[in-house]
Amino acid sequence: MTLATGAALAADQVQLPSGEASLYGQFCPIAMAAELLATRWTMVVLGEMLSGSTRFNEIRRGVPRMSSALLSKRLRDLERAGVLTHRDGEYILTPSGRDLAPVVHGFGRWALKWVDADCTLANLDVRLLMWNMRRNLRPDPMPAKRVVVAFHYPELPADQGRYWLIIAPGQPVDLCSIDPGHEIDLLVTADLRAMTSAWMGLSDFEVELRANRIELSGDTRLSDTFTRWIGRSGLAGSVLDGVPADA
Repeated sequence: MTLATGAALAADQVQLPSGEASLYGQFCPIAMAAELLATRWTMVVLGEMLSGSTRFNEIRRGVPRMSSALLSKRLRDLERAGVLTHRDGEYILTPSGRDLAPVVHGFGRWALKWVDADCTLANLDVRLLMWNMRRNLRPDPMPAKRVVVAFHYPELPADQGRYWLIIAPGQPVDLCSIDPGHEIDLLVTADLRAMTSAWMGLSDFEVELRANRIELSGDTRLSDTFTRWIGRSGLAGSVLDGVPADA
C-alpha cells in the first residue's frame, strides 16, 4: 500500500462513538458495526438510499412510517459517521456507505428465506408497495407513448386505495395518489396482500391473476404483458425458486 493510498483510506474511515459514549463498549467488529447500523430505522434508510433515493422527500416516501424528525437525525448520524455526505440538497453515500450494499441486501435475503411469510404480510403498507413498484417497473415492453396505469385496492378506504403510475418514454416513472386527470390505459384491481406477496416473490403473479386476486381491464397489450413490465422486488429472486406452482 502506498502512502497516498493509506491516507485516502484513513480519510474514508467511519467515525463511531468510543469509550463511555459507546453503546456496546467492545472492540468486536460486529459490535462496532452495530454501534451505527443497529439503531432503529437505520438499515431501512440505507436500503432506500441504496435503491437510488437521494433527496429527503424521496427517502421519506420509502420509509412512510418513520417520522421526519427521526429521519433527519438518522441522516445526520450517518453523515457524522462518514457513511454519507449532504450537499446541494442530496444525500450521497460515500464509499463506506456503498460498501454496505451486500450487508443491507443480505438482511433482506435472510428475511425472505427464513421469516414466515404470514409475518411479512401482516405488515402491509400500500404507500410503500406502490413507491417500490414505481422504482422497479420495466417500461420496455410497453408502447412507446405515455401510459397511465391505475391501481385500485378495494379493501382500503377510498382516499387510500387508489394510485396512478404514469410511464412516458425517456421520463422517470411518476407515482400519483391523486387522480392526475389522464385517460387510464389499464386498471389493476387487486387485493393488497396478493399484490404485495407477488411483488415480493412470496407468490406468483400468474397464480394471483388466475385466482382473480389481481384483475386487469383495459388495453390488451398492457394486460397481456403485465407480468413482464410490472417488475418485482430486487430481492424476489431469493425466494422465487421455492414458490409452488399453485401457491
